[in-house]
Parts: sequence; C-alpha cells; structure tokens
Amino acid sequence: MNTVRMDKWLWAARFFKTRAQAAKACDIGRIRSNEIESKPARDVRIGDMLRIRNEGGEFHVEVLQLSEMRGPAAVAQTLYRETEASREARAKLAEERKTMPHFETARAGKPTKRDRRELDRLRRRV
Repeated sequence: MNTVRMDKWLWAARFFKTRAQAAKACDIGRIRSNEIESKPARDVRIGDMLRIRNEGGEFHVEVLQLSEMRGPAAVAQTLYRETEASREARAKLAEERKTMPHFETARAGKPTKRDRRELDRLRRRV
C-alpha cells in the first residue's frame, strides 16, 4: 500500500470520530497537505506534512505510516509524528484557556427559586 485516501487516514489516525467528519473537514479547508488544501479523496503518502485543524487544536504532523483501518489509540499514534512547534503551540493555547475567566451562560426562561435566592443574596436582601 503506497497511498491512502485522506479521509480514511484522518479517521484511522483518530483525528476525527467518523470518516464523514474527516471528509467535511477537508471540504471546508481545515486540512492542508504539503501546504495545499486537501480534498477527501486526495492520496496521503509517507513523508507528507499535514496541517489539521479540529476541536482539539491545530496539529502539524508528518505521516509515518499508512492505514485504512481504525485501531486502538496507541496504534493510531504510531501513524504520525507531531512537530515540536505544534506541540508547544497547543500547550500554550491550553494554558491560556485555563487562565481565562469562565463565565456561566445565562439561563433561559424564568428564574428558579434557587436563582431568586442567589439574586437576593447578591442584593443583600437575605
């Protein structure tokens, strides 16, 4: 096996949960192979450099092995090698997210009894 479809490889390497999600990511331009936008049917070869953007962040990886089958995570991690710069950038972003203040989303609808009591406490009505 010299080549594998892009969507199959991304799914096998566990960057996406389904092949359909991998194909959609290719279609909307979140996958680049050797700095060229990829389509789902594009062939992946050993040695290709991929830039993958998903909910986990942006990954810059080098393809080490090819696979069409999805296996355990330990096996999937042997399919690629992430660059040091990519790993450091993702760690930095994760650290920034931790330090940012977290705001609770506004509740929809009428306040509950608990909400009213919290508001009273804030307004010092006790």
